[in-house]
Amino acid sequence: MYSNTLTASALALFSALAVPANAYWRMGCPGTLLEGRLDPVVAPGGVSGHTHVILGGNGFAANMDYASTQASTCTSCSIDGDFSNYWAPKLYYAAQNGSFTSVDVSGGTVYYQQRVKSPYPKLYPNLQAYPAGFRMLAGDPKLRTYDANNLAQKAVSHVCLGGNEPEQGGFPKSNCKDGLRSQIYFPSCWNGKDLDSDDHKKHMAYPDGSHYDSGTCPTTHPVPMISIFYEFIFGTGDFSNDWYGNSQPFVYSFGDPTGYGFHADFVNGWDVPTLQKGIDQFTSADAGCAANVYCGNIFSPPKVMGKACTLPQQVDEQINGNLAALPGCNPVTMNPGTVAGCKAPTTLGTVTSSIYTDMTSKGWEYLGCGVDKYGDPALGMPVEDSPTMTVEHCMDVCGSKGHSIAGLEYASQCFCGDSLPARAQPTPGMVGDCDMRCKGNNSELCGAGSRLSLYQKCTGTCQNAQFGLGAMGVSVPSVPPPSVNAPAPTAAPVASASASKVAAPPASTIVPPVAVGTGSDTATGTTTPDMPDTPYTTRSAPVATATASAPAVTSPTPSAAPSQAPPAPPAPPAGNSSVALPSGWKDAGCHTDPLNPRALQGITFAWWGEQMTSSGCVKYCSDKGFSYAGTENGGQCFCGNELLESKPASSSECDLSCKGSDTEICGGSARLSLYTKSTSSRRRRSAHLRRHGIRQVAEATS
Repeated sequence: MYSNTLTASALALFSALAVPANAYWRMGCPGTLLEGRLDPVVAPGGVSGHTHVILGGNGFAANMDYASTQASTCTSCSIDGDFSNYWAPKLYYAAQNGSFTSVDVSGGTVYYQQRVKSPYPKLYPNLQAYPAGFRMLAGDPKLRTYDANNLAQKAVSHVCLGGNEPEQGGFPKSNCKDGLRSQIYFPSCWNGKDLDSDDHKKHMAYPDGSHYDSGTCPTTHPVPMISIFYEFIFGTGDFSNDWYGNSQPFVYSFGDPTGYGFHADFVNGWDVPTLQKGIDQFTSADAGCAANVYCGNIFSPPKVMGKACTLPQQVDEQINGNLAALPGCNPVTMNPGTVAGCKAPTTLGTVTSSIYTDMTSKGWEYLGCGVDKYGDPALGMPVEDSPTMTVEHCMDVCGSKGHSIAGLEYASQCFCGDSLPARAQPTPGMVGDCDMRCKGNNSELCGAGSRLSLYQKCTGTCQNAQFGLGAMGVSVPSVPPPSVNAPAPTAAPVASASASKVAAPPASTIVPPVAVGTGSDTATGTTTPDMPDTPYTTRSAPVATATASAPAVTSPTPSAAPSQAPPAPPAPPAGNSSVALPSGWKDAGCHTDPLNPRALQGITFAWWGEQMTSSGCVKYCSDKGFSYAGTENGGQCFCGNELLESKPASSSECDLSCKGSDTEICGGSARLSLYTKSTSSRRRRSAHLRRHGIRQVAEATS
């Protein structure tokens, strides 16, 4: 098990081997963002087959991409910078008469753990953050039996809270009076190429050996990622007196009475540098922290989180309460399938009746759920507090008094005014937690404690508040292909006497040849696969491949002369003549990127919501105040104020077209298309001790 932070002595030696650790952080998600038949991984753009409990950022939609997550204005979880979405099936109680009742869920907990290592520790010594656009699925809803030798099945487990049964793969047989904890561990080993795959699993793998949660990654998936583990707690104790027969009475929303089919999805919405910072900095051996205490200030709290961050239903059907059948016509069976002639809804559309009462016919529009403050009310004192309060009545009262804003609070109170302070304004795209039923009409919502259901007199065409991506000014993306190439992951330079023979991975793949030798790892005393001393072979991705690949490039030989001035950079490739540069910037040509450390470390894997171009990268870095910008691998952008361990390279080695423009070059494999701000005071760091360390490691491991 390896961390991603080097100790001071290891940094001085530039050891390419990581520090053993069992570090982790756990992130509470106290609120449920949404429950419903949506699954943008398995059923993008449509209605999914069964109901899910969904956590995370409110950029979630039936079809979404990384830009969707970054448009989020809130999260139901507890870390700023994480707008990922996490979801799993909903649980139901199956009554003796054939009906079903939804089981409440108290949010969830997500663990981020540092557990796996690469079979090529010299190339991938450190754990990787999930790249932008990454998504995956764990578990199999079709399973109804258990194979104790299958790692993917061992990664699913259930814990009976308040019972005496051990953790197990299927549903406990005991009456779990304190709740049922459903758990799943995702695979942690990446093939390094694909952000997704046709079954949403092939691009990931569990470690070799008998443990799903620790060990060495297989050579087919050599890139070690941070590991994630979900817990969902269902309120089965509410049904403690309703058991019957000789078996437990709960089923998952897809008709599974065994629990073996539990599964879950993940769509990455992290600000990638924030996630990598957590991986790099929180590395205390055998230690963990709760993200809601922000782990020594590594993380910070989101501006809006928890119960207030919700989305409206997107499928017009009942999914909670007492039901005649499971939503989506899922029979309870040991042979998964759907009921013939199912009449369940198959179209999407925001169900606004669960949020507000449409008053546009009366000339009022819904603004959203605003925050009120005790002792300093947003709209002054209530004009009426009535046990028969309704939304329409409050509009009538405020309208009769000549006011343009009406607010309802605490089920029975009506407030009127003509302006709202900024602190009371609803958050765009967020439903909020105005969830108290009106005293005079149980089908309507009249705010909550310190929460105002706000309506405004229309000044033109009435337009009720919008929610989700539409309210954030983000268009819904087209349905993505099942496999999308990702930027190559961070790799360390190979520290061995034969480094000059070892080629860096081409841009189309990072998967090393399967046939490798073994060698003794001096620093740890363990036997690990050694790097091959023949160039990598290009392998295509399972579904999609990169449009271009770079020739194999050998790792640069370290120089022992720290004070030697670097040679003038070669002329830039002709293909970059179309790059638009801000004032004061110039093209510095093609340069090497040693990868560990990165040549540019101010912002790594920068992204600004558009397809990658060198023009966009330079503008982004310039706007952020940096004096260096570099693009690499056709789709990566880096910013910095100093250039570390980098040397000029031949222009022919920067030969990958940018993903966002065929007329621009975005570096190559371990090669940067480099740009500099000519008016800045730029620095190169020789790092003599680090170079000295490279030689020491090479001598020790050769």
